[in-house]
Amino acid sequence: MSRKGQPRGTPWLTPAQQQTWRSYMGLSLQMTYEMNRQLSEDADLSLADYSVLVALADSEDGRRGLTELATEIGWERSRLSHHLKRMCSRGLTERHPSRTDGRATDATLTSAGRVALESASAGHVDLVQRLFFAPLDETDVVSLGEVLDRLRTHVRDAGTL
Repeated sequence: MSRKGQPRGTPWLTPAQQQTWRSYMGLSLQMTYEMNRQLSEDADLSLADYSVLVALADSEDGRRGLTELATEIGWERSRLSHHLKRMCSRGLTERHPSRTDGRATDATLTSAGRVALESASAGHVDLVQRLFFAPLDETDVVSLGEVLDRLRTHVRDAGTL
C-alpha cells in the first residue's frame, strides 16, 4: 500500500477519468483566467475579491464569521484573513468581533463593497453566459448543476478543508 492507502500499481485514473479530469482542469484554469481578466479590467476587482463579496452579499445581513466564509469559498482561514486585510484597506469589507462568539471575527460587506459587487456583476454574468453556458441547452445546465452540487457536497464532506 502507498502512503495514501492506494495499492501499489493501481492506475491513478482510468482513461475516461483522465480525459474528464483533464477537461475539467483545463476549463477551470481557463475560466479562472477569463474571470480574473474581466473583473480586473471592468471593475478593478480580482476573482478572489468577487468571491468574497458574493459570499458576504449572499448572507442575510452581509455578515459572516471568518470560518464560515472561508469554508463557503473554499479557502484556508489564514488566506481569507490576509485577503480581507487588503479588502478592508480598500473599503470593500470590514472586520468586527463576532456577535455570537467573543473569540471569533466576522467579516461584513460595506456599502462600497456592495456598490463594487453590483457594478461588477453585469460584466461577470455576461462573461459566464458567453463562455460557460452558451454551448449548453437547459437540460445540460440542469444535469451539470446536479453533478456539480453532488461533487461539491462530496468534497466538503470528504475533503480536508
